[in-house]
Amino acid sequence: MKRRSFLKASVASSTLVAAASMGLLAPISVFAADWPEAAITANTVDDALNAAFGTSEMTDSDAITIQAPLQAENGAVVPVKITTTLPAEAIAVLAEKNPAPMVSLVQLGSAAGGVYSVRIKMGTTSPVHCVVQSGGKLYKATQEIKVTVGGCGG
Repeated sequence: MKRRSFLKASVASSTLVAAASMGLLAPISVFAADWPEAAITANTVDDALNAAFGTSEMTDSDAITIQAPLQAENGAVVPVKITTTLPAEAIAVLAEKNPAPMVSLVQLGSAAGGVYSVRIKMGTTSPVHCVVQSGGKLYKATQEIKVTVGGCGG
């Protein structure tokens, strides 16, 4: 029995060594592309938008709808669903009064509208801006969400 265990371990080890030497186990292939660290760590909505999109000028749009609770019992998990008919290149969700307002940013390429759903963390009652980049311009919809128990350490 010991000989079989030894042979199995030897074959498994040699397979892993061969895969590693061929570069099949390189973690670089798993990492995401560049992510906008300045947008994620920005302290204001305008700074976050400038870092992510190069501009903070937004236009209100009826083509974007937000489905979120008017009052969230727990700010640690607030469900937000964005529906848009715009050909979205990127979608961002920002909680204005969070220490870091950018809570979600997804680059889509050139999707033809659709639905994006995310659970965000909010520290306090705040307007939540859902921003869609379409055709190089920014469009937004805003909803105020009241938070009874803060989720950002509050």
